Amino acid sequence: MGLPRLVCAFLFAACCCCRRAMGVPGEEKQPAPTPDLVEAEVGSTALLKCGSSHSSLNFSHVDWFLIHKEKQIPIFRVRQGQGQNEPGEYEHRLRLQGGLGGTLALSQVTPHDERVFLCKSKRPRLQDHYIELQVYKAPEEPTIQANVVGIHVDRQELREVATCVGRNGYPIPQVIWYKNGRPLQEEENRVQIQSSQIVESNGLYTLQSILNARLVKEDKDAQFYCELSYRLPSGYRMKESREVTVPVFYPAEKVWVEVEPVGLLKEGDHVKIRCQTDGNPQPHFIINKQNSSTGEMEEKATDENGILFLEPAQKQHSGLYQCQTLDLETMTTLSSDRQELLVNYVSDVQVNPAAPEAQEGDSLTLTCEAESNQDLELKWLRDKTGQLLGKGPVLQLNNLKREAGGRYLCMASVPNVPGLNRTQLVSVGIFGSPWMALKERKMWVQENAMLNLSCEASGHPQPTISWNVNGSVTEWNPDPQTVVSTLNVLVTPELLETGAECTATNSLGSNTTIILLKLVTLTTLTPDFSQTTGLSTSTVSPHIRANSTSTEKKLRQPESKGVVIVAVIVCILVLAVLGATLYFFYKKGKLPCGRSGKQEITMPPTRKSDFVVEVKSDKLPEEMALLQGSNGDKRAPGDQGEKYIDLRN
Repeated sequence: MGLPRLVCAFLFAACCCCRRAMGVPGEEKQPAPTPDLVEAEVGSTALLKCGSSHSSLNFSHVDWFLIHKEKQIPIFRVRQGQGQNEPGEYEHRLRLQGGLGGTLALSQVTPHDERVFLCKSKRPRLQDHYIELQVYKAPEEPTIQANVVGIHVDRQELREVATCVGRNGYPIPQVIWYKNGRPLQEEENRVQIQSSQIVESNGLYTLQSILNARLVKEDKDAQFYCELSYRLPSGYRMKESREVTVPVFYPAEKVWVEVEPVGLLKEGDHVKIRCQTDGNPQPHFIINKQNSSTGEMEEKATDENGILFLEPAQKQHSGLYQCQTLDLETMTTLSSDRQELLVNYVSDVQVNPAAPEAQEGDSLTLTCEAESNQDLELKWLRDKTGQLLGKGPVLQLNNLKREAGGRYLCMASVPNVPGLNRTQLVSVGIFGSPWMALKERKMWVQENAMLNLSCEASGHPQPTISWNVNGSVTEWNPDPQTVVSTLNVLVTPELLETGAECTATNSLGSNTTIILLKLVTLTTLTPDFSQTTGLSTSTVSPHIRANSTSTEKKLRQPESKGVVIVAVIVCILVLAVLGATLYFFYKKGKLPCGRSGKQEITMPPTRKSDFVVEVKSDKLPEEMALLQGSNGDKRAPGDQGEKYIDLRN
């Protein structure tokens, strides 16, 4: 019996060894510890710690391994606190961090580094420590490309709406599509999202997502965009693309007429008439206008865009307009309602009588007429001044004077339509001999210079102007009763002597303007002179009116009563200058007052001269007195009514 027992014991031991070797159920291996998680972004440095992050142990003998296909590949070792790289892909990117030897720094992290690392410490002896490195990279801004061809709403199949692309992200980001700010979910026969990804050589992902959908008419202005959702060590983030619209095509159901500008129209406006439908794209249109005589609709010529231009609009453009188009999908004709276009107008204004004439003291009645499709307002104004004389169709002028002659304006306007008005001018003639703008005028001139002399006259009948000297004459008429004549002459000694006369003549008489010419000298070139007289080759400007017939010739003006006063003032000034001079020499010691002997008072040679006071009286707006030295020009006494007071020593 001993032998069987020995055999059984041997067989039992053999079975136990086989079960242990073959992993028979019921004999489970001890599981590996859960690795610590370390997160890092691409391009950053990851810190791999051997043991607890709070451990302060001094690691002097440590081996680091990379777990690849359940194999432990050595990558780094620590001996006596000194690190040493193992040959391989991590040979140049691993180093010890800190002075304890338990932390390994992995630089320039890439997606390929997303692995499990193992740390084995012999001194101090610790349990094997596993570390899992997770890598992240934010994708670039997503790009979106819309369907530019367009989608027809009548198509039953799903059509591509837009494509979204997110490049260089890790791990693969999640894409979400939005329409008008609301996320889209896949829906059978309505919405479909197709996504694919490409792994780049650097381990990063490029994601492409295509949105397919059936669109309806209401999606013609819909805004589509995509969003990329991804995670970083700091948390979840997202990036959005720009918004895009997709052309949506649908048939027209309604046609209408549009007119620009909107509101009340008037003659002269630039008007555009176009047709619109609620379909897309807009079809080709025909614009018709009803013939007011036959009642038939007649086609109007439009430009290449189907727009009818009325430039400028006129009253005959008023009427009924209609748009027509052909629906190419159904081959049916669509017509708009007839729309009335009203161009407000004011007809030409008529004033009666057309050429009114009257004698002084008479009365005159003017009437104004005009037509419009709106209520009119009539106003009378004086054309020259803009003065409002009255309202209504009739203007009554009583006890007429010569000043009442001239142009009057009748304005017909429509208060309800801003800017709509018409006017008519009428010239009222008051019989009389010519009026002159100036009876007499003096001008300061330079000899041998070209001079423009101007003469203005008015009257009814309109006068003609003649000159007593030869020259180039130009004329123009400010109004039917006024004439302005300009004479261009050379200033000669003869012209200075005789002056110039212009004579205005009509069938009722004549009138004359006398122009006296004064020669400019050094004694007249003072600041006051230049400001008050004006030198001239300028024209004579009107200041007063001479309304009576003038046969007056060029006469000398009487001497001014202020001559004596001016002379006395000048003498006082001269004495003051002499006194100041004597005091100056006395202070300089050149006058030996109280000393023995006599000394002649002398003056510099250039100052030894006569003092002459010249007083002029030309009855100009200004009176001038000039204290002149020996170098100044002296005029002969009595020339042109001038007086000289000789103050010689």
